[in-house]
Amino acid sequence: MSRLFETRPGDDGLPGPQRRIAVWVLILGTLMAVLDANMVNIALPTLARDLDVEPSRAVWIVNLYQLVGAVSLIAFAALSELVTRRLLYIGGLVVFTLASLGCALARELEPLLIWRALQGLGAAAMLSIGPSLYRSIFPSRLLGSALGISAMVVALGYASGPSLGGMLLTVADWPWLFALNVPVGCVVLLLAWRTLPRETHRSRGFDVWGALLSAITLGALVMAMDGLGHAASARQTVGLFALGGACGWAFVQRQRRAEYPLLPLSIFAEPRFSLAALVSNLAFIAQGLAFVCLSFLYQSQMSYSPLETAWLFTPWPLAIMLIGPLAGRLADRYNATLLASLGLALLLVGLALLAMLRSDAAVVDILWRTALCGLGFGLYQSPNNRELLSSVPRALSANASGVMSTVRTFGQSLGVALVGVVLAWPAANVQAALWLGCAAVALALLASVWRIPMTSAPVRDEPFERPSPGSR
Repeated sequence: MSRLFETRPGDDGLPGPQRRIAVWVLILGTLMAVLDANMVNIALPTLARDLDVEPSRAVWIVNLYQLVGAVSLIAFAALSELVTRRLLYIGGLVVFTLASLGCALARELEPLLIWRALQGLGAAAMLSIGPSLYRSIFPSRLLGSALGISAMVVALGYASGPSLGGMLLTVADWPWLFALNVPVGCVVLLLAWRTLPRETHRSRGFDVWGALLSAITLGALVMAMDGLGHAASARQTVGLFALGGACGWAFVQRQRRAEYPLLPLSIFAEPRFSLAALVSNLAFIAQGLAFVCLSFLYQSQMSYSPLETAWLFTPWPLAIMLIGPLAGRLADRYNATLLASLGLALLLVGLALLAMLRSDAAVVDILWRTALCGLGFGLYQSPNNRELLSSVPRALSANASGVMSTVRTFGQSLGVALVGVVLAWPAANVQAALWLGCAAVALALLASVWRIPMTSAPVRDEPFERPSPGSR
């Protein structure tokens, strides 16, 4: 770990001591944002009872946080060009901390939903540029190791969220789920102001229409996919998909003509970047699908309790936490796409073995297969993220970071929705949905293997040729 904070002659990024504190700023900010996305899940029955609302309405306490975050990731990544990543991260942290206080003080559903939406905005501002800030903080030679830390932190948030929420609810009331963010947020805010790298403004304008079209596109598609997974009316689902598609087409046309595009389309001209984004999307589809499928498998077919099911999930994120930093360090020395392909192959084998589980399988059989999936996902994630970020010029790293967060969010949402679609078929079962996850990983593996010969330069810093405003 100490090598991450050594300063060598010619290093870019921050000096070692400042780098150490800045990394803790990103770790704690990411943990708060990820924990709040899934720690509240376990408190929904308590929230519904205390707020005297139907469970179907209480679900929006979680859904609104995720939806607001999903639709604003790309816009925040572009906004960082106007206000700088440092100020955007600090601003997002301020909003998130104040909104957490508002959530803790709310005693009715409507005010709580407003504060949760603001929390989602603050979290999106931090998460949209988090990976990009790692690239600014660490020297290029340590980018893979830095992204390994990022993968470990996200996995820790997903792994500990339900357990931490459950333990907190046994000793305190639900407002403390939000109130704990306030002192932590204040400390992180002070550290962020002192240590995050200062930079100059890179853009003189912001594409407001592009941001609006992007938000409508992403919001409509997320709600449509949610409708697929919850048996919404066909008319409503088709309408949302049509709205998302139409606004998506308009967004692309807008980006081709805008003087300061929200998302420069030239970024996708780099095959390494486009393939890394595609691989990430497919892998997160599989993970989102698997997490829902396994919950049904363990509880409905294998008769485990919800608490036992949570423990059976633990090897997956735990393996990511253990292998993620190592995979990042290896990606700094060896071909990142080769490592990512190996990880995807292990993930494919692990998912296939889980799909073949019998209902009377022993606990140890479940645990080692789940751990194999986590091992594969952890080995894939850090090298793939390094490939995605390093394949674009540093000036576009904020845009790349926004794309990375968006494809991850959409992958998870689509995976959950696909479970509902598959289980709606009369002859389908949980195993069929898991095999669909295997198909997504197989496609990701094919795309990853295809790009192996492309990985020659570790980090790209020369600019893309940007089209002139109004050109196609």
